[in-house]
Amino acid sequence: MANKPFNAFKLAQDQFDAVAEQLGLDQATKDFLRNPDREYHFNIPVRMDDGIVKIFRGFRVQHNDARGPCKGGIRFHPHETIDTVRALAMWMTWKCSVVDIPLGGGKGGVICDPHNLSMREQEGICRGWVRQIAQNIGPIQDVPAPDVMTSGQHMVWMMDEYEKIHGAKFPGFITGKPVNMGGSLGRTEATGYGVIYTLREALREMGTDIKFTKASFQGFGKVSQHAVKLYREYGGTPVCVSCWNQEEQKSYSFLKKDGIDIDKLLSITDRFGGINKKQAESIGYEILPGDAWIEQDVDVLVPAALENQVTEETAPKIHKNVKIMVEGANGPTTIEADKVIKERGIFVIPDFLANAGGVMCSYFEQVQCNMNYFWPKDEVLGKLDAKMTDAYLKVSALARKRKLYMRDAAYMIAIQRVAEACKMRGWV
Repeated sequence: MANKPFNAFKLAQDQFDAVAEQLGLDQATKDFLRNPDREYHFNIPVRMDDGIVKIFRGFRVQHNDARGPCKGGIRFHPHETIDTVRALAMWMTWKCSVVDIPLGGGKGGVICDPHNLSMREQEGICRGWVRQIAQNIGPIQDVPAPDVMTSGQHMVWMMDEYEKIHGAKFPGFITGKPVNMGGSLGRTEATGYGVIYTLREALREMGTDIKFTKASFQGFGKVSQHAVKLYREYGGTPVCVSCWNQEEQKSYSFLKKDGIDIDKLLSITDRFGGINKKQAESIGYEILPGDAWIEQDVDVLVPAALENQVTEETAPKIHKNVKIMVEGANGPTTIEADKVIKERGIFVIPDFLANAGGVMCSYFEQVQCNMNYFWPKDEVLGKLDAKMTDAYLKVSALARKRKLYMRDAAYMIAIQRVAEACKMRGWV
């Protein structure tokens, strides 16, 4: 069983099924919500720099739009699968719902590796992706955003293509854009900051001062970088981060027991979040195997990379002093690992609550674009903090009241809201 291939969509469905049962949802609502409303598979032909035409496979999944237009990122990844996109679209539905913003869940992807593509070739993929689905997405239908290995530049190319096709300006069509092209101030930090806002509230409820805590982070991409930064600003001590080494095709953990200097570490990090091993060693980092981040003697674990990282095999390695796990990544913890974590009494802030800061700020960007009026950064981050804190406190209160695991409490709130919207519309 340990070698059975991981299927993110099966995990998402299993998580849903367990909570749907607890909520007592009728069969039609269960059947309706455990599968996407719509999904699109398409070819993207791109003329490469060497003159050869290469065909890339693209996807867009719209899981549910009962509460508003679909919302969700587009990831470029060589191992992208339709099941991963389905799972992420489903999680986006619950994510938007649990933080109570009027959007549904969508997700997109392209099977490609940006490491091996020129910017011109990546632009071709972006424009080709939009051309294939231009009639089925838009500011009042489905709003894309960046995800793994996509950036603000990719979003601008997509917006430009969409506007060419429709013959008008639609800045609210896509989010995660650069600030000078209709992006929101605070968007870059939003997901990582949201993770730490929820951690701050959890520690406050536990009566623990964040200044006396240590944390280990998996990943060193956009989410982890900003989470480490804010955690450090609050007085916490980040001691370990891990990242993928593209040259060696394996991951490493970087340990500094007296605390990570985020600015120094960023100065030796590439745009994909890869840390230079030799330079890290020269400034006092201990280089450990990729999964060593989970074994560290810390109070807080923050998986902030890809799905399926905290498993039946790795969960028992969690140090006995760990009190909280905050899921910065989507779907990092398997159902089998959840059982181990529950037994250990580790407090989990689930992914679709903890990392909802990104979609929250994307929503703010969409609102600002649609009304053509933009807020200062302090206002954006203030609104983000208020909404994330409110969502966390509602989930935490339900978990305490009904003696529930936090993941189950978050799912109950999210699924109930979506189920009610579907019923009110007369869909089920």
